[in-house]
Amino acid sequence: METSFNVQLANGYHSKSQIARILTENWTGTHMYCPVCGWPTISKFPNNQAVADFYCPHCNNQFEQKSKNGAFGNKIADGAYGTFIQRISSNDNPDFFLMSYSLEKMRVEDMFFVPKYFFVPEIVEKRKPLAETAKRAGWIGCNILLDKIPAQGRIAIVKNGVALDKEHVLSQVKWSQKVKTQNMEARGWLMDILHCVNAINSTFFTIDMVYAFEEELILKHPDNHNIRAKIRQQLQQLRNRGIILFLGNGQYQKISKAD
Repeated sequence: METSFNVQLANGYHSKSQIARILTENWTGTHMYCPVCGWPTISKFPNNQAVADFYCPHCNNQFEQKSKNGAFGNKIADGAYGTFIQRISSNDNPDFFLMSYSLEKMRVEDMFFVPKYFFVPEIVEKRKPLAETAKRAGWIGCNILLDKIPAQGRIAIVKNGVALDKEHVLSQVKWSQKVKTQNMEARGWLMDILHCVNAINSTFFTIDMVYAFEEELILKHPDNHNIRAKIRQQLQQLRNRGIILFLGNGQYQKISKAD
């Protein structure tokens, strides 16, 4: 996969934002395949599509693209907070492409795929309402908190200007489907415990290491008065889904993504 932009498309444009939009959208529409089903091309929706930017003509999966000149930080600005929460709560949200590009090198630097089943309300930050003097006074936007998305949900397509092998990417996406669940409450707990497991800096860990996150989980779930039981339940879920392996006597092992 070529990672360079078609620079001729920028001829006649002077606005950096316009140039960036034209180049990044053209690159995705020209070079990107569907990471869900593997179809060799994806198509662009008409401009100003309410929900998504691209779709797969084979499996009909939809994708929203966020692009930035330079590396992403921990936050990505999105649209209206209420609308975004409603979308992810109804499982009607698109998957995401996160593209980091360089206008100096005129290429894609990094591209990540984030499946929609990793989205829970906890990864969405409500921004302050716009001031009364603003054109859209009172409007409340949101930020996507990238560091709240488990590593299993940030699947690399391009790294440091080099496209990764397509079959490798597809295998990573297929592996990530182990956590897929439509129930938002169940998804939230699964993401919480997966975060805890990821935070343990060892392939092998004990249940006591996960219990160490109890206070953090109490703050997130103040209405749950039996956090340790919930931890055990979710570890069982991760085990059943093939994400961790139970070794007995409170001992576990993380299972790596597919090679």
